[in-house]
Amino acid sequence: MMKLDAHQHFWNYNIRDYGWIGEEMSVIQRSFLPEDLEPILTDSGVSGCVAVQARQTLEETEWLLELADKHDFIKGVVGWVDLRSEEASSQLEKFAANPWLKGVRHVIQDEPDVKFVLREDFQRGIALLEQHDLAYDLLVSKEQLPYAVELVQKFPQQRFVIDHLAKPDIKAGIGSPWKETMEAIAAYPNVYCKLSGMVTEADWNQWTQEDFAPYINTVLQAFGPKRVMYGSDWPVCTVAGTYAQVFNLLQTHVQSLPEAERQLIFGDNCATFYKL
Repeated sequence: MMKLDAHQHFWNYNIRDYGWIGEEMSVIQRSFLPEDLEPILTDSGVSGCVAVQARQTLEETEWLLELADKHDFIKGVVGWVDLRSEEASSQLEKFAANPWLKGVRHVIQDEPDVKFVLREDFQRGIALLEQHDLAYDLLVSKEQLPYAVELVQKFPQQRFVIDHLAKPDIKAGIGSPWKETMEAIAAYPNVYCKLSGMVTEADWNQWTQEDFAPYINTVLQAFGPKRVMYGSDWPVCTVAGTYAQVFNLLQTHVQSLPEAERQLIFGDNCATFYKL
């Protein structure tokens, strides 16, 4: 079984660019680079990963593409371009020429406008992605999720993937209306979901396997085994657990599934979605 991690990050830490890493996350107030991740992947039997942007700069995208060119285990990059800009077309033209670029992401969860994805300028940028055969990572909060349903409705040919299950309140054990909205967005066959970023939505210090079962089950039932994929969210996940703990959390949950379905979740779906 070839395993792939569909979601992780690299960064050279400085407080200016990574102000979102507060004191409560001091464990990740340092640099995380490919040489740090590679042995961790090997220990878990993971063959490769997709590096996802953590800064909203064109320099970040260039840097990640350079890392992918140097390290075989980085199978693809989800970068950033300013989809709202008049320069979006030329930015995409430039970066899409690089075979390591597989998708684009914007940190929508930090936008104060819950209807950000419905902005005309943003949707104009989304419309450009299909021309370059690029996927789009939807990093939205549970409050923004209903508007993401409207977005994907308008772009039936665009590949979308929801990052981090759209951040349900796992710590409080709240399921609705997140569950119903996830079922609504899963009705669109061009939308996938990453089983990622879960431990950081739980109680960082005392989560248990059982805390995640309702949320994982909702995603598996709504999207089916062919449209979900494993992602570690390393190194962000390490504020609440080791890479091995995050990996084993999902592996334990799906151990009763047929091997073919586990292969889809832990590798094949990622490769298919991002065209690795």
